[in-house]
Amino acid sequence: MIPNTAVSRRGFLGLAGGLGVAAALAGCGTSGGTSTGGAVSGTSVAVLPSTAPATWNAVLAKVNGKLKADLGFELDAQFINWSNYQQQSLLKFTAGEKFDSALQALWLNMAQLQQSGSLADLTNEISKYKNLSATLPKKLLESNSWDGKLWGIPQVNSAARVQHFVIRQDIADTLGFSTITDFEQLERFFYAVKQKNDGTVAYGAASNSGYLHAVPVPTGMFNATSWENPDTIARAFSGKGMFFLLAKNASKTGSSAPKAFWDDEGVVDALRRIRKYYNDGIINADALNTDAATLKSQWAAGKYAAGWAMTDGTSSNTLTTLQKAVPKAALANIMPLKGGLSAKPNQTFQADNLVVVNSKGGNLDRTMQLQDWLSIKENHDLVCYGIEGTDWEPADGNKFKPLNDYAFPGYALAWRPSLERKSLSISPTEEKIFDWAQNFDNFTLDPFASFIPDTTPVKQQVAAMTNVITQYANPLFYGAVDVDDQLDKLKKAADGAGVAKLQEEMQKQADAHLKKQS
Repeated sequence: MIPNTAVSRRGFLGLAGGLGVAAALAGCGTSGGTSTGGAVSGTSVAVLPSTAPATWNAVLAKVNGKLKADLGFELDAQFINWSNYQQQSLLKFTAGEKFDSALQALWLNMAQLQQSGSLADLTNEISKYKNLSATLPKKLLESNSWDGKLWGIPQVNSAARVQHFVIRQDIADTLGFSTITDFEQLERFFYAVKQKNDGTVAYGAASNSGYLHAVPVPTGMFNATSWENPDTIARAFSGKGMFFLLAKNASKTGSSAPKAFWDDEGVVDALRRIRKYYNDGIINADALNTDAATLKSQWAAGKYAAGWAMTDGTSSNTLTTLQKAVPKAALANIMPLKGGLSAKPNQTFQADNLVVVNSKGGNLDRTMQLQDWLSIKENHDLVCYGIEGTDWEPADGNKFKPLNDYAFPGYALAWRPSLERKSLSISPTEEKIFDWAQNFDNFTLDPFASFIPDTTPVKQQVAAMTNVITQYANPLFYGAVDVDDQLDKLKKAADGAGVAKLQEEMQKQADAHLKKQS
C-alpha cells in the first residue's frame, strides 16, 4: 500500500480440552517446545511495525475485555516505527527480551533468527487449532515451509504478491492518461505531472526499501526490463543486504551461476533511470530520509501523483483521507507487465509477512491461542478495522466503509485470506488486480521458490555487506548520486567486505537446492 488491512468461546474451550481451570502459566514456559492447548494467562506481547492507530486504546480495551473472557489472557502491542523496525526487532530477540511474537520476513531478519534458534518450530502446531488451520490454505503452508519446517504463520490476503503502482487517476485524466498499460506510458505520465508544475511530485518514495526500485523481485519499480520479463526473483542471504540474480536456465543446467545485482543490465539501466528521475524532480528529493509514516501523511495531503503498491488490495484505503485534502481525488492501480495480467510473473508464494514466536522469551501456547482467536471473523474485524460503528461499518460484498483514520497493521498479526474485507473505496483497477492475485494459477512457480540460503558459513560477510549496502547502494537506489562513480565505490567496498565469498556460497547452496529438486 502506499506509503508504501467462527469459533465461539465454547468451541475453543472444546478444542483446548477445557480452560475452566484457573490459569497459572503466565509469562514463559513453552520456549522451544510444542503447545499443549492448555490454559494460559498474563499478557501476550506482540512486536509490530508502524505506529498505533489513533483510537487504538479504545480498541485494545474492547479486545482485551473479550480476549480475557474467552481465553483468560490479554494482548499488548509494542509498536516500532518502520524506519527502525528491522534493527530494533532483531535487538529484542538477541537481547532475550520477554515477548511472545513479532512480525518477521525474509526481507527482515527471519533467516538469521531461524538459524540462531530464536524462533519456535510451528510445523506441528497449526493443525491443533481449528479456526487457524481453517483459514490457512494448505498450499500457503507448504510454500512457507523451509525443508518441511514451518517457522512462522503466514499473514497474507492473496496467493501472490507483485509490487506495482498506485496513481492519482484524477490527475491522469486531467493530463490525458485515462488508461496506462505499459511502463513507457507510465513514464510519460510522470513527466506530464512534472511539466504541469503545480507542486505535485510525480512519485513519492520512502527510505525503508530502496532496492525495490531497481532489483527484480520479480519486478523492480523502475526496472523496465523486469516489467517486460518478470521471470527472475533476486536472492539475498539476509534482509535487504547483497542481492544476487540466479541463472534463468538453472533448472535445466543445474547451475545457479549467481551474479551480483550490479552485473545485471536491467538493474544498471534502472539505476540510470532512477538517477535521471532524481535529477528531473520526478522522485521526491528527500526520499533517502523520508520514513514511511511521513510519506503516508504527505500522500494523504495530495503531494504525490504515484507511489508504491502491493497486490493486497489496500492502496485504495487511503482514498477517504486523501479526499479530505483533495475532494475530487481518485485512485487507480497500474501493473505495467508486458502482456498485462496474463504475463504469469514468477512467484515463490511465500508470504511477505509472518508472525513468528520468540522461542527464548515467549509463550508458544498463548501465541497460538491468540492466532486461533484472531481467526474468528468477529475478532479479526475488531483488531483489523476497529470498533464497528465507530471506526468502520460493513458494506456490500464483504467490504467495509472506514469512518475515521483507524489503520492497524493487520498484515503483522491477523491477516487471513478468507476473512479480509475490501475497502468500500477500492478502485476498479485495484479490485481487478487483487482478484487476479488470489489465484495461484496466474503465476509461474520460481525454480528457487523454497530455497532459503543459510547464513551460517558467511555470517561475517553478511554483516559487513549490510553496512556496505547501506552506505553505498542505498543512495543509488534513490538516484541521489552519480551511477558510475558510486558503482565503483560500491564494488570496491563490496570486495573488501567479502562479496566473492558470498557469491561462492550462494552458488554452492543454490546448486545443492537444484540437485535436491531434480
